[in-house]
Amino acid sequence: MSKKVLFISQEITPFVPETPASVLGKEIPQTIFELGYEARAFHPKWGNINERRNQLHEVQRLSGMNTIIDDTDHPLIIKVATLPQTKMQVYFVDNEDYFLKRLAACDRDGVEYNDNYERAVFFGRSALEITKKLRWYPNYVLCQGWISAVAPFLMKTVYKDEPAFCDAKVVTALQPLDITKPMPERFPYFLAFRNVDIKEVNRYKMEFKQPRDLMKLALKFSDAAVVTEEGTDPELLKYAKSIGLPIISYEPGSTRQEKTAKLNALLETL
Repeated sequence: MSKKVLFISQEITPFVPETPASVLGKEIPQTIFELGYEARAFHPKWGNINERRNQLHEVQRLSGMNTIIDDTDHPLIIKVATLPQTKMQVYFVDNEDYFLKRLAACDRDGVEYNDNYERAVFFGRSALEITKKLRWYPNYVLCQGWISAVAPFLMKTVYKDEPAFCDAKVVTALQPLDITKPMPERFPYFLAFRNVDIKEVNRYKMEFKQPRDLMKLALKFSDAAVVTEEGTDPELLKYAKSIGLPIISYEPGSTRQEKTAKLNALLETL
């Protein structure tokens, strides 16, 4: 039976414009798929994704759920498309408040959104809830970008006893952050969910002040890390080493096959 890899991704080309992160977001799932793994991905339905050109369609049986963040209900809409050159399904998380007609970290004028941290919580919860509903149990979960950074925490706390995630290994990909605003004071309350209350969140004694603290949260609850680009915050790399995470780095100019071979070797050790 082939092993399963779930990608919780911030950006995958051709759904969004090409950047180093979005190209990697496509290359790694594509090659993992070619290596014989089963693979699926979750992606925010950013406002610059053309639904017609990319052949997105709504999955009615997965839509209609509500996610409560800070006492506010946020309806969930799920759309799906296929990653070109593969049969891999990419599920797009959509919501009128967080994603509809909105871009990633900043708007079209380059102004950073005030609710990015809430968006990360919504996206992480949504990806994991839908994975449960699909009854698709991954062996590995690879999280890419700040928008995915809450998922490792949720997997190892709220969902740690769920059949879908209890045996899954989590890998966090480190890349330069495109969010700069400090974290809101209420962020720990955004994390509290189901059996994990604010006392449980505070028990981990994490700082929630700057953007790198969001990624430290991801690393603390991960089983390994991948440094995907030059320019990654050295403080995050230092933190990953301090907590004993296995780490691999992609060399500039390496091919997607070389990158995926490194990742595959890492997964085999977890």
